Amino acid sequence: MEENKAPQVPAHVPLMTLERFSELSGLEEGVIYGHIRRGYLPSVKLGKYRLINIAMLQAQCLQGEDWS
Repeated sequence: MEENKAPQVPAHVPLMTLERFSELSGLEEGVIYGHIRRGYLPSVKLGKYRLINIAMLQAQCLQGEDWS
């Protein structure tokens, strides 16, 4: 039997589009942009796209930082 040499893909996605984050969180895209500008939501610029850094957001939440 041949071994599968395809790269393993993580079970979770570390980056997410603002549109998808909006769908999942229930926040309007304008609110999300505001949170990014104020530094409340970690994001990265990939080409012309701005993506929410879900991995960093999760790490910050697990550290119990005060977001108020």
